[in-house]
Amino acid sequence: MPELWSQALAQPGLIWLLGAALAAGLVRGFSGFGTAMVYLPVAGTFLGPFAALTTLLVMDLFGPLPNVPRALRDRHPGDMSRLVLGLVIALPIGVLVLAQVPAEAFRYAVSLIALALLVLLISGYRYRGALTPRLITGTGMLGGFLGGSTGLPGPPVIMLYMASTHPAHVVRATLMLYLVAVDLLMLGVFWLYDRLEPGNLVLGFCVMVPYLLGNILGGWLFRPGQEKIYRGIAYLVIALSAIIGLPFWGG
Repeated sequence: MPELWSQALAQPGLIWLLGAALAAGLVRGFSGFGTAMVYLPVAGTFLGPFAALTTLLVMDLFGPLPNVPRALRDRHPGDMSRLVLGLVIALPIGVLVLAQVPAEAFRYAVSLIALALLVLLISGYRYRGALTPRLITGTGMLGGFLGGSTGLPGPPVIMLYMASTHPAHVVRATLMLYLVAVDLLMLGVFWLYDRLEPGNLVLGFCVMVPYLLGNILGGWLFRPGQEKIYRGIAYLVIALSAIIGLPFWGG
């Protein structure tokens, strides 16, 4: 075990990974979203796809755990079941795709998808139709496929639920449990595919520390009356991270 920690601390670009984790935590703390969109473009510069996703899963799994009991009470049971059904169907397929693509393609996919989703968020795009069971299951599948192939499972589901008539606390709880389910299922799929390396798990615990600190600091800095300012900062950080993560910079 000491050798794994020594290897993690000697990881090239570790300071950048720690900084990206801190920035991701800050953005998550004061905006409620954006962890993967901030962290993965930078992590993909220094780590292979499976290593980058493993560190993300480890650091992002422990953050919401204290809020899970309340989320279990507040969730929408029907929607949650449909989202997880779609997730279980499509996430393993996404991981299989991830295993076939080169690291550079992964970096392009993460950065370009993050930028595309950012444009949709900034534009205020909303789904206007009814949230049917089939649509919810399909969105869970899309999120699962994107999660398995790029590590970005949340935005399709988040954008769909912006049109939901559910109370805010129900939407928040359902989304939180969906993302926890993504982390748990992806770790299980990585293990089944023999892609869960101990060194990457240890590195994940290293970046988890600044991520949690960033979450705490971001939550402390947040003021409800200035939500637009915080979202603007979050959008800027996501854009910078996505642009920096593009492979043509030579990183």
